[in-house]
Amino acid sequence: MQQRPLGRTGREVSAIGLGTWQLGADWGAVTEEDANAVLATSVDRGVTLFDTADVYGDGRSESIIGAFLAERPGAGVTVATKMGRRLAQEPENYTPENFRAWTERSRLNLGVDTLDLVQLHCPPSAVIDDDATYDALDELVADGAIAAYGVSVETSAQALAAIARPNVTNVQIIVNPFRLKPLDQVLPAAAEAGVAIFARVPLASGLLSGRYTAQTTFAADDHRTYNRHGEAFDRGETFSGVDFEVGVEAARELAAALPEGVSLPAATLAWIAAQPGVTSVIPGARNVQQAQANADAAALLEGSFDLAPFDRAVHEVYDRRLREAIHPLW
Repeated sequence: MQQRPLGRTGREVSAIGLGTWQLGADWGAVTEEDANAVLATSVDRGVTLFDTADVYGDGRSESIIGAFLAERPGAGVTVATKMGRRLAQEPENYTPENFRAWTERSRLNLGVDTLDLVQLHCPPSAVIDDDATYDALDELVADGAIAAYGVSVETSAQALAAIARPNVTNVQIIVNPFRLKPLDQVLPAAAEAGVAIFARVPLASGLLSGRYTAQTTFAADDHRTYNRHGEAFDRGETFSGVDFEVGVEAARELAAALPEGVSLPAATLAWIAAQPGVTSVIPGARNVQQAQANADAAALLEGSFDLAPFDRAVHEVYDRRLREAIHPLW
């Protein structure tokens, strides 16, 4: 597994990390036993980045990770958590007092004195643009509550604003074959500034697994059922904002462009990780098989798989099927 610099922190993190939204059981039930098996499988395959948030399962994801790492003190895993969605996403709620309370809760959940990396969890643009935001975060670093901070964003414009801040370690943004706009300006700007990029929602909520058909359904408590049109949060978080049936057809075309023996999700993760400026890709996993497949996709970065034909297919399908609906929005 490739290990890459985490911004200016002196740490390194794996090219394929692990997103742990699923471990909060917000995608349907995931037992604690299954969650621990996912974490163990990932670490055993070289994953050194876990991405979580204080609202994933109302802290369940953080607590499971904390207990797991307490049993593996030498695992070398960087835990990136997020804060800012425990209250309404309104600028007046992003105060130094709330930042301190949220980080204290995450420290307790994870069982650590200092959080490795805290990211603001898709805050409003006004928060990203406010000098006071970074003053408060710098104070948390100075106090030892957090070692570094970043911003998770919805749009490329927000990413560029965060990258311009001198102490931002990373920006987390949706990058996948259905979301190409970050390739235009965000990834080059991050590379120039020495800011790490975490590519989230890499498989477009499973659309890029290639397993779904137009008839596929999901559990009622799965956001792929209840947030398709942004009913609960930004609709770009669900299927990358792509219409489900359009996405199914686009995924089918991408899968057909691959050589025999290379799966669509593996090619997708490798393609994202190969983009200049991307530090780590953070797919989720609900079971051991998914965790294995995600981590093993890193082998395509070192092997004989030629990404160029897949890259051409990605751009052709995006331009023909998705660009008009997706590119202007995020």
